[in-house]
Amino acid sequence: MSDIAIKVRGLGKKYHIGEKLPQRSLAGSIKNAAAFPWKVAKNLISGKAIDQREEFWALKDVAFDVKQGEVLGIIGRNGAGKSTLLKILSRITTPTEGEVELFGRVGCLLEVGTGFHPELTGRENVFLNGSLLGMSNVEIKQRFDEIVDFSGVERFLDTPVKFYSSGMYTRLAFSVAAHLNPEILIVDEVLAVGDAEFQKKCLGKMDDIARSGRTIIFVSHNMGAVKSLCQKGLLLNNGSVFLSGDIDRVIEKYSETIELYTNTSPIAGRTDRQGNGDLLIQKFDLINSSDNNRMINEKQIGFVLKYMAKCDLFFCRILISINNSVGECIIFMDSTTINDFPKQIRRKGKFEIKITRDFGLADGCYFVNIAVFVNEIMADYIQNALIFHVEKGCFYEGGKSPAGKGMCHVKQKWEYQAL
Repeated sequence: MSDIAIKVRGLGKKYHIGEKLPQRSLAGSIKNAAAFPWKVAKNLISGKAIDQREEFWALKDVAFDVKQGEVLGIIGRNGAGKSTLLKILSRITTPTEGEVELFGRVGCLLEVGTGFHPELTGRENVFLNGSLLGMSNVEIKQRFDEIVDFSGVERFLDTPVKFYSSGMYTRLAFSVAAHLNPEILIVDEVLAVGDAEFQKKCLGKMDDIARSGRTIIFVSHNMGAVKSLCQKGLLLNNGSVFLSGDIDRVIEKYSETIELYTNTSPIAGRTDRQGNGDLLIQKFDLINSSDNNRMINEKQIGFVLKYMAKCDLFFCRILISINNSVGECIIFMDSTTINDFPKQIRRKGKFEIKITRDFGLADGCYFVNIAVFVNEIMADYIQNALIFHVEKGCFYEGGKSPAGKGMCHVKQKWEYQAL
């Protein structure tokens, strides 16, 4: 017996962008010929409708296998084709070409409340959703208490789900999909809606499902979760498989593509920022790097920040997070933990701040986010405000770098004493 749970071959999905015009009368076609002379003549002769739509392939020639009991992480930037692929695997939509073979019952959680009816109560939707997943009433009743207990919405079980928050929706929807014992579980980014505690429960549950020999397809932008849960990875780019294989290798390649598509224009001209604009960051750079934002790990981390305040700063808070290539926060800096803003720079105007930390980062690529709050309100926030690379160096006085792969290097002192 084959150990393959999912087999995909030559998969493609085509959409049309634009409007398809209906076939016109002879008079209408002649009138329209002024705008589309050659196309109209061709369609008039062939009897076909005039089609102004543009073809768009959301997926093209996708092929891969997933073994039974394997956890496959599908990653890629927005628009890469991840959701389209999951909808085909879940049989929500049909492919334009190619074939998909699924060996087992499929449970899916693609969007918050998929398969739920807003007018029905949580209790009724458990049975409805379970039936849609192919379970009998007897099977649902056997697992009903487990589903409710895991979801944590017992108090609101007899309330119509249209009154649920998005988090409550997610809890119950995931709980149903996870507890009805599908051989294949497909989970999209919906876990991002839940709180941190519930996300941890979901990841633990999916780990239990994988250990029981069932198959999971997991899509997420949280590279930490993908890395901890998945053994294999599939990187999609522009609807095609860019890379498949070991999850660490796939995430590493994905990190490289993130840098290619990240907005690296000067901060002063960045439009992808949030906040009310009472304070605007005009420059944010590394202090001790080369022109191409590269540094070696023997140097301390330092930033120079220039900003313009449009009002007096009675209270100002600057938050900086340095994240590694898989999205994990390695260093978090908060200006209020060190000291308060000096009085001389609380007035409106242009100012400069320097921030340093005395330890080195391990070699790799890092993404820096920065947010500024003025008088308790977010004034400016820029994601990936800075990207920099750390190269290997001799951070320690002994001239050696540690053999293990850590997140950062810290100055240390070892004392020895014979007993």
